[in-house]
Amino acid sequence: MVPEGSIYLGSGSDSGIAQGLKLKYANRHGLVAGATGTGKTVTVQIMAEAFSAAGVPVFVADVKGDVSGLSQPGSLHPKLEERAAILGLSDYAYAGSTCAFWDLFGTMGHAVRATVSDMGPLLLARMLNLNATQEGVLNIAFAVADEEGMPLLDFKDLRQMLVFVGQHRKQLSLSYGAISTASVGAIQRALLTLQRQGGDQFIGEPALKLTDLMRTTAQGRGVINVLSAETLMTAPKLYAAFMLWLVSELFEELPEAGDTDKPKLVFFFDEAHLLFRDAEPGLIEKVEQVVRLIRSKGVGLYFISQNPQDIPDRILSQLGNRIQHALRAYTPGEQRAVRVAADSFRPNPAFDTEEIITQLGVGEALVSTLEKKGVPSVVEKTLIRPPQCRMGPITDAERRAILAASGLGAHYDTALDRRSAYEILHERMAQADDFGNEESRDFEDQLRYEADRGRRSHAGYGATNTGDSTGGRRAGGMRYSSNRRRRSSRSDTIGEAAMKSFARSMSSTMGRELSKSLARGLLGSPRRRSSSRRRSSSRRR
Repeated sequence: MVPEGSIYLGSGSDSGIAQGLKLKYANRHGLVAGATGTGKTVTVQIMAEAFSAAGVPVFVADVKGDVSGLSQPGSLHPKLEERAAILGLSDYAYAGSTCAFWDLFGTMGHAVRATVSDMGPLLLARMLNLNATQEGVLNIAFAVADEEGMPLLDFKDLRQMLVFVGQHRKQLSLSYGAISTASVGAIQRALLTLQRQGGDQFIGEPALKLTDLMRTTAQGRGVINVLSAETLMTAPKLYAAFMLWLVSELFEELPEAGDTDKPKLVFFFDEAHLLFRDAEPGLIEKVEQVVRLIRSKGVGLYFISQNPQDIPDRILSQLGNRIQHALRAYTPGEQRAVRVAADSFRPNPAFDTEEIITQLGVGEALVSTLEKKGVPSVVEKTLIRPPQCRMGPITDAERRAILAASGLGAHYDTALDRRSAYEILHERMAQADDFGNEESRDFEDQLRYEADRGRRSHAGYGATNTGDSTGGRRAGGMRYSSNRRRRSSRSDTIGEAAMKSFARSMSSTMGRELSKSLARGLLGSPRRRSSSRRRSSSRRR
């Protein structure tokens, strides 16, 4: 068997040599690849079981529904028992693992939520499929909210902030550049589309606490967190953005871990090609940074996909632990993919890796893991060990029982709606509408006077020019109407003037303090400590 400090994956089909993954190198990331039906899901299950038994919490997406079987012991199965006998597993027994179920839509698990601010403009822009100009406007909305201490928690906050940016685009453009109403409208329409896909159930509060993904049982086993993704896969951009957000949050929040005996968390990305499909180079570069740096936080990332070519080369090069199931090579493109997969392994003189990849049976894989000093092992044709859990989905009754016993429902299952940007902007608009006396009308005149001061000076008008035959004052060629006329239009102009004053002061403040704007992480979400301070100050206000 494998040495202590390793998880057992299986044994060489021909050599009989045990193949394991050293826990101390498990945070060097990995790849599980292979065609449909070759055994990738079972491999993920046996790895999750082994990590859990070693005290390592696990997060895995359940795309087809059968990963949920990790929570239940398997039943008598002749093929599994035959494989256990071939591998010499005398102590093989069926057992389930402690699992927690999560769901972005809150139906198949505890609700998973993130705030708009936590997601950040980069990932939101990808979710909304925005172009560069529209993404720029979205960034402006985030900057305005950051500077004014207005939390963006849910979609209505972002919608209201975009309305404000659109209404006061001329003032804000002085600090940020041109803002077009067409771009604001395009973002609003994209938000509506995402809401109809269920995105508003994910965006909001209470936000997921990462510590709830890193729990262990009283017996010291790691809890396996299963994300129900069957419905989520119908909105692939939402799935990809959520998974990337979660990894970026782990990177931003977790402290440096250095060299550890085992990971703090192992994270499985199923259908990994969705993370990178149609992704612009800038996003791939940021994901590469996260993949490269997050291992220092003690997190291991494992990408699961049909073909290694689904993963960008710069990220694939970071995946030191590899399990390659069979690939089919019927077309020239598939044959090239086989050659690429074979070339990524350290050769074994006992066989031709490229030839073997197409001949692997179900439950067999080519395995190469990191050994001493992080050097990849020679690739070995391996019979993967059988899982102890159920090979198939759990029932609705079993799922409900696990959810009821988890203790997480009291915190996550009910959405919150606290004071944030939507309420703050509406309060300021309401205060502007309350100007109803002579003092407020004088204030309106003063706002308009300040707005036109530059034009008055240029045109040579004096501050007391009374050339208006109606008795109204002129400034810079603009006639201020009489009190009677002001009163009749007050409901339209007072709120507008006050909001313009608010926008001007905001714009000038941002112009001075732009370099001090809120620091954001690699993928655009705010750093947690700054975010916490901002939320605290919001509550005090």
